[in-house]
Amino acid sequence: MSLMRNALAAVALIGAFAVVAPVEAAGKTCKLEISGNDLMQFDKKELKVAADCTEVEVTLKHSGKLPAASMGHNWVLSKTADVTPLATAGMAAELKNNYVPAGDKRAIAHSKVIGGGEKTSVKFATSVLTKGGDYTFFCSFPGHFALMKGKFSFG
Repeated sequence: MSLMRNALAAVALIGAFAVVAPVEAAGKTCKLEISGNDLMQFDKKELKVAADCTEVEVTLKHSGKLPAASMGHNWVLSKTADVTPLATAGMAAELKNNYVPAGDKRAIAHSKVIGGGEKTSVKFATSVLTKGGDYTFFCSFPGHFALMKGKFSFG
């Protein structure tokens, strides 16, 4: 009996010094899908993300047949005011950089460039967005952004 009492006392003593990690609220990943084709068109003109999303995962599918070098597509998100200057700067970044200048803060998120039959995804935190902000998604492959773009809404 004395052995049992000593064991219980030890457990109580250890418990008194235990550090309990705070339980964090689980984040909510909101998943979106979009497709681009060989006619330089996305299948959606608008993407919406709810205000309770903490992370966004966008999956891009290239539904065409042409390779990335001749008719590649990517998915880029920026403030609407930054689309044209970012897309223009992206032309000089070349395919090896997915037509997005390295380290350019105007690109909130972007996927790699893919060709026909391929699929890619990009994830980003919504903490970089402002609820109700003016955002546009587009393809930065040279010349595509004029046709391949749409509104991105958060909140």
